[in-house]
Amino acid sequence: MKTDQGEKGISEIVGVFTDPVIVYPSGWEDTLPDWIKTAITLERLIESMKSVKGQEPTGTNAEALAYLYPASLAFPLSRDWTEIYLYLGKTVMEYHNPFHKEEPFPADLKVRPLEDDQVRELNRLKAWLYSHRNRSRIDRDRTDRREKKEEVAAQKKEAQPALFDF
Repeated sequence: MKTDQGEKGISEIVGVFTDPVIVYPSGWEDTLPDWIKTAITLERLIESMKSVKGQEPTGTNAEALAYLYPASLAFPLSRDWTEIYLYLGKTVMEYHNPFHKEEPFPADLKVRPLEDDQVRELNRLKAWLYSHRNRSRIDRDRTDRREKKEEVAAQKKEAQPALFDF
């Protein structure tokens, strides 16, 4: 049991650095700023530490921002999602963006605290993002193990002499 938890913990830490960044598929995925990618890694580390302390793991604000970024360029967001996107933009930018001091979040954009239903929608998005990146890591690990097992079997078969040739 402890080895399963240890392997899961190691997989989670490795996932912080190797899990894909999930973005809305729109053709704008390649325009995601590099500082957001760095913010995602840092926030994943923080979330990983929270889950070690017993909190339920979830996606991060930076991941949610990265998902919504190409969506906002592809089509108009609803009022609620616009407010969530602005909230995430301001929160993540003020915490992570190294240029935020020189280029602060525009003061003319009114960013209000999120309403309860908006918080629920944001939390649902972050949970969805976490489950998809976690599933991606599990599938990748499973594929790696299967390939390794097949490679070992092929090496073993090659090393064994054929006793009978038919």
